[in-house]
Amino acid sequence: MTDIILESISDGVFTVDDHWHVTSFNRAAETITGIPRSEAIGKLCHEVFKSNMCETGCPLRMTMKTKKPVIDAKGYCINPSGERIPISVSTALLQDSAGHVLGGAETFRDLRELEELKQKLGLVPLGMEYSSRSPSMKAVVDLVPLIAASKATVLIEGETGTGKEVAARAIHANSPQAAGPFVAVNCGALPDALLESELFGYKKGAFTGADKDKPGRFQQADKGTLFLDEIGDISPAMQVKLLRVLQEGEYEPLGAVKSEKTEARIICATNHNLKELVDRGSFRRDLYYRINVIRLALPPLRERKEDIPDLAEYFLRMFRHRIGKPIECFSEHVYAAFFAYDWPGNIRELENVVERAVILCAKRRIETPTLPQELRQGTVSSAAILPRNMQKNPGAASGSAEASPEIRMLRNEAEADAIRDALTRTFWNHAQAALELGIHRSTLYRKMDKYGIAKE
Repeated sequence: MTDIILESISDGVFTVDDHWHVTSFNRAAETITGIPRSEAIGKLCHEVFKSNMCETGCPLRMTMKTKKPVIDAKGYCINPSGERIPISVSTALLQDSAGHVLGGAETFRDLRELEELKQKLGLVPLGMEYSSRSPSMKAVVDLVPLIAASKATVLIEGETGTGKEVAARAIHANSPQAAGPFVAVNCGALPDALLESELFGYKKGAFTGADKDKPGRFQQADKGTLFLDEIGDISPAMQVKLLRVLQEGEYEPLGAVKSEKTEARIICATNHNLKELVDRGSFRRDLYYRINVIRLALPPLRERKEDIPDLAEYFLRMFRHRIGKPIECFSEHVYAAFFAYDWPGNIRELENVVERAVILCAKRRIETPTLPQELRQGTVSSAAILPRNMQKNPGAASGSAEASPEIRMLRNEAEADAIRDALTRTFWNHAQAALELGIHRSTLYRKMDKYGIAKE
């Protein structure tokens, strides 16, 4: 029975004898470490379970020495493909009925999904949500702690796929309401009747089929944050009802005879220009000013291409774990294609492109054939537009003698666009632009002359 239980749990479990040889190794241990049970049994545990804790502070060794268990020690182990896997470890002694020590047992939990979730929710200051190499995005990142400290209503504007919900979660995670719930509602996805019951809830008997009370999202988000996405798509009638909640801090569930109060902080988001909607009369001016206490504008990915490598690496780590492929990196040609493309779908499109590439990749490095056609058409082989740390030979001349005229033309167009973008971002500071592009200033001048780009 014990063996059946150990085989069914998601935590890795192994045992060792008093000479540190592995005596049992369950199925989850095989999955997490990437080592088959047949190879693990009989080996020394540090040969199998390659962890940063083995030499400096082995929890099992501590348990064998002190005869006390270790609970939830954090560290990581390395699988055969070289991936570092965050884990938590707990240990116990194995003793016979007379109390003689026979060995030890160690359980370990794979924390990869938890760590990715923490990054997604903004609970750790690492990953794509908090770091940015782009001046335009860094200005947004720097504002998040200041915005989070207040309870003011926030309006996040940006194109579809720019990460508006991620920004909202980051604000919530850094706010005094962080201990409360974060509740998200896509206002544009629901008709008025459903949206009203979704936001405000209803009382038993409010309509046919309402056989019990249902709490709305305002109640669920009480003392937390309510994120109203696509706020620009709600009807004029719903705008009136939402305005009352924002003004009075109270609402009426459907079928209720009295109002209920809410202490939820409101963060709204839209991919529309609400000011233009106000001027056209399709969005209430008073509601606009009520939600636009603090405005946060997220730049599209084409204006923050410096962040593409970090974002792409983040998605690669996520999908190679989820799909189960030992893919290590992107080729420099893939990065060139990423930089040459305008990303109309923004970060969400990049995420989808990386997921597709991981699915189609049969090697340890992602190459351009795994990319969608629209990215391959704009592939650039020039290293000059890539960050210096991606270039195999930063001093080498760009391009290839075997490139077709079409490829050379695409490469030159993309390189010229990259230079113009860098100059624009740096307000035509040539030294800073050259630094961003990873080339010498004299090389920048030569390329500006080549492409007819004015010096000022």
